[in-house]
Amino acid sequence: MGLFAEKIVLGLPDSDISYYPNFLKEEDANAYFRALRDETPWQQDDITVFGKTYPQPRLTALYGNNGKAYSYSNITMKPFGFTSELLQIKTTIEKEVGVAFSTCLLNCYRDGKDSNGWHSDDEKELGKNPIIASISLGAERFFHLRYKKDKTVKHKMLLEHGSLLLMQGVTQHHWQHQIAKTSKKIGERINLTFRVIK
Repeated sequence: MGLFAEKIVLGLPDSDISYYPNFLKEEDANAYFRALRDETPWQQDDITVFGKTYPQPRLTALYGNNGKAYSYSNITMKPFGFTSELLQIKTTIEKEVGVAFSTCLLNCYRDGKDSNGWHSDDEKELGKNPIIASISLGAERFFHLRYKKDKTVKHKMLLEHGSLLLMQGVTQHHWQHQIAKTSKKIGERINLTFRVIK
């Protein structure tokens, strides 16, 4: 698990994005999914976009080891201490990529109606060229990328159960990403986004 995992580099301009389709063994990914779904203190915050406030279309939770809050879209989250499952996953990623992560933002997409709109992970507390390591557990969802300079340049990929998506370097300066709604009957997906909060 982790070390020497298959790695696919996306050759998109102005980016450094890699995908590891089988980063976690299936039985480990299954166990992590069940534990995180059942034991995480999920919350649903209100989000304000273009002056309108509505419930965020997914559930979230924040964990960390430095006590630092994380803010996005007028939401400020304070971290819980890492659970044993999150520490195991974090250690596995850190061995692969050589970066010590401080924080993990968890997203739970309950069904196809849950989503995450176009955005870049470019909040100032993440630093100039942030590294984001994203683990997918549960139902597969399509991940959309859109080039800021030319929004007709797009890329779509299916994020599989147990996979790792790594975005680093200048990626967040030049690309936006989203998980779009889908009318397909689809199960729950949990996404763990490990990051370094300065």
